[in-house]
Amino acid sequence: MLTTAEAGNAILSAMPAAKTEAVALEKASGRVLQQSVVAERDQPPFDRVTMDGIALSFADFDNGTCRFPIQAMQAAGDPALTLDAGMCIEIMTGASLPTGADCIVPVERICLKDNVATVEKDYTTALRQFVHARGSDHLQGTELLRPGMRISPMDVAIIASCGLSKVVVSKLPTIRVISTGNELVAAGEPIEAHQIRMSNGPAMVAMLEQHGYTNCAHDHIVDEPALLQQRIAEHLDVANVLILSGGVSMGKADYVPEVLGELGVDVIFHKVSQRPGKPMWFGMGPNGQAVFALPGNPVSALVCCRQYVVPALHRAAGLRDAPPEFASLAQDVTFNARLTYFLPVKLISGVGGQTLAMPVHTNTSGDFAALTGTAGYIELALEQSNFPAGSGARLRRW
Repeated sequence: MLTTAEAGNAILSAMPAAKTEAVALEKASGRVLQQSVVAERDQPPFDRVTMDGIALSFADFDNGTCRFPIQAMQAAGDPALTLDAGMCIEIMTGASLPTGADCIVPVERICLKDNVATVEKDYTTALRQFVHARGSDHLQGTELLRPGMRISPMDVAIIASCGLSKVVVSKLPTIRVISTGNELVAAGEPIEAHQIRMSNGPAMVAMLEQHGYTNCAHDHIVDEPALLQQRIAEHLDVANVLILSGGVSMGKADYVPEVLGELGVDVIFHKVSQRPGKPMWFGMGPNGQAVFALPGNPVSALVCCRQYVVPALHRAAGLRDAPPEFASLAQDVTFNARLTYFLPVKLISGVGGQTLAMPVHTNTSGDFAALTGTAGYIELALEQSNFPAGSGARLRRW
């Protein structure tokens, strides 16, 4: 069997890069940027006033003048006026600094009467007070956003400030999530005592959408080889990524690996030295489709989806790797099997500000209800059996 690291590397190496497309700015949030975004102008593009009040010459004030006749009023968006000697201009936050003015006195520190602004006694000011200097944030031509990042709402503001109404992003993959099994019944449908509710498919679709992959659809196929072959072939025709759940172990009704082989999907590996999720299967379709066949047990399916499918989609989208995250075990853990252990955890904060991982042990890999409230899982190395409280472990959030 492959180690978890070997399995992950095999998947990432096999993933083809996604195509790109230009999307409207209002549709860009959450997408993976595939172009450089550079500043259209200096920011701010002019000396920007940051306080309502009056604009004046600091030299006039510094020479003892405290009463300034009001020459005019200038609001944000107005062309910059030229200040006359000994005068002041009423000014609004966001306005361009008038030519000849180099200081702002806030409105709270002046008295306005008979078109004269009088600065309050003993008020002190400074040259270029309340002036946001032109280009002090960044200069024209500065690269503000680089390819390979997921666009946030704050990034949308940056893109808009650069004058771009469209932006080039990675195209979303078409994903089909397929639940297999005769025993599965969808929520809302009548159910017999010997059947179980179908939960893996909806949960994995939700997980993928949470990570930004919204072009997903779910299907359920019973364990009949001919039907499996027909329906999986149909999905291969339209999807870039197939994620199957169930039918991948060694039982007589586990037809998925055989069916995938008959459809021309080349197996890259089957089984990984981990718990949960040991029976996982991965291959590539005849037209470059990535095919993940995950175990049917819910905890196994969700862990494998997060551990392997999500990073594979990130790689295909060109998303830059995030720095690894770690947490300290809140209590001792013992795991004797020679397997990498993916242990669900809840996160708590220690008094020193450290992130602590509280283990949540599931009652077999079918106990998906135990996952509620967990933040993700930690990875415990197969080379160890005893993991004392306080030791660090790699954390992956759901």
